[in-house]
Amino acid sequence: MADILRPVLELSVIIPGILLAYLPVKSYLKQTPFKLTAWLLPLLLGICIFGGAVCCAFHFPTRWVLFPLLPVIMLIYHKTLKISVWKSVSIFLAVFAVFACINSLSRAVNALITADLHITENELWFHTGAGIFYNVICLLFVLAAWYPAHHRVQTMIADENFAQTWYVFWILPAIFIGVNLFMIPKYRSTLYTGRVLQCYIVLSLVLLIILLLFYAMFLMLAVSLNRNARLQHENHLLSLQQERYKNLCMAIEEARQARHDIRHHFVQLSALAEQGDMEKIKKYLLAATGKISDYNLHFCENQAVDSVFGYYSTIAERENIPFHAVVSLPADLSIDEINLCLVFSNLLENAIQASVKTVPARRKINVEVYPHHNHLLLIHVENTFDGKIQQKNNIFQSSKHSGNGIGIESVRHITDKNGGACDFTYEDGIFSAKIMLRI
Repeated sequence: MADILRPVLELSVIIPGILLAYLPVKSYLKQTPFKLTAWLLPLLLGICIFGGAVCCAFHFPTRWVLFPLLPVIMLIYHKTLKISVWKSVSIFLAVFAVFACINSLSRAVNALITADLHITENELWFHTGAGIFYNVICLLFVLAAWYPAHHRVQTMIADENFAQTWYVFWILPAIFIGVNLFMIPKYRSTLYTGRVLQCYIVLSLVLLIILLLFYAMFLMLAVSLNRNARLQHENHLLSLQQERYKNLCMAIEEARQARHDIRHHFVQLSALAEQGDMEKIKKYLLAATGKISDYNLHFCENQAVDSVFGYYSTIAERENIPFHAVVSLPADLSIDEINLCLVFSNLLENAIQASVKTVPARRKINVEVYPHHNHLLLIHVENTFDGKIQQKNNIFQSSKHSGNGIGIESVRHITDKNGGACDFTYEDGIFSAKIMLRI
């Protein structure tokens, strides 16, 4: 029984290894963690026990069983995830490399434990104490790596700006695995020659420390690249929104000018009416009609928001899109007027662009805007769409160009800064945007 336990202990480190490999990819599982554990844990336990029995029966080194099994386990690992093969293989090899270094260290501990036991050269497996040491160190490493793997590495996996680096990340772990395999002495008596055992211990520790330093540097590089990419994206987003805001300002100014001109038109018409000159009145009305903007000039009391809705309702009318908006906003709002107008312009522009691609009979845009409990503003925009809406890492992809969509990301950015919330859903050809802003 003790002989079977020793190879089983060596093989059983695949369980903490696979646990560590799953920590950074928990959000990419194809099934729930409970369902995955329910079938994977018994499978791995069975592999360890069966593999240990085979090693014991035929007197094989555990690596003869472990190495053919690892590609199978790696395939199972990849098939249970919704990430690229490069990422899954790189993560798996990274964990395997660390455990290979711990294996070398455990081999040195095994040599220390068995130094006075006069074990024969054909002894293949770790002493029970060394096997327990191997498993304990692996479990302790999993616990130490729990937070960075679950948070920092997870961010690195989600960062698409870092995608190409995964193509080369696997090289160094593979090298470290090869070095640790090369270090395994052919004869255990070699470890007791001169200072070989001391050098073996030091080399095992140095390899483990270098590998962990490399992972830390890689993680810091990923964080730095992610931060720079995010700043570039925000700057690009800001420039686009500034351009859009300029267009909105022009529309708002045009609407204000129209309101101002209407008063003068009434004054002139009153004077012509007093003169009783109907021909001049008709000519004046004909000329004035061509100059007055065709915006619907009254959706709400707030002039800026009213002008935005007037601008986009005109575009919707031009594209034969039924546009229904109920906007209950007072003239004065405590929320930043620029950001509020940008939220509406992004939502309405996206709604028009999506609706115009549908057949005329299905086109529609419905908008509800109203305050709630005096400190919240609720916005609900619904529109029809055709085709497939694509999301990548919970970010909507643009239908006009490759990459992330700008409009919805801008709304999310403004909502986050405001301390509000947003939710975007799509089903049965209807896209729905629900926004909550603090006012």
